[in-house]
Amino acid sequence: MRNEQEVNRAIEQYADLVRRLCMVHLKNHADTEDIFQNVFLKYVLSSVSFESEEHEKAWFIRVTVNACKDLLKSFFRSHAVSLEEAMEQPAPLLPDNREVLEAVLSLPVKYREVVYLHFYEDYTAPQISRILGKNVNTIYTLLTRAKQMLREKLGGGGYE
Repeated sequence: MRNEQEVNRAIEQYADLVRRLCMVHLKNHADTEDIFQNVFLKYVLSSVSFESEEHEKAWFIRVTVNACKDLLKSFFRSHAVSLEEAMEQPAPLLPDNREVLEAVLSLPVKYREVVYLHFYEDYTAPQISRILGKNVNTIYTLLTRAKQMLREKLGGGGYE
């Protein structure tokens, strides 16, 4: 079990990352908060010792993504909340940013993950491949396909 200082530091350092990842996957504030608590509870109870700050960050990303996937697969989740309800929550974004965000959120999960990690968290394809446990060439392919889908959704303008 981790001490209070370690936990407070981790929350301060990774809270935004965990919340953003949850919102990208779940598109729902309430579920985001549930997963947020679960991820940090898992951290508190974990005895994993991290080799570096980058290893710790990758751990938080992996645990968060897995928790989101588990929630999305759950029976309750698939029968309780409709997408329409989640989309009713307004986001205070500029129209151009909102259009891009909606296009990214409309991508299938496997594309959404790599786009988020690459463009929002500035990870390289080799780093993403290690985080997601996929071949680096698969990551390049997913990024290429995701960019093409986004070009089609956004009208082909310079959204690279």
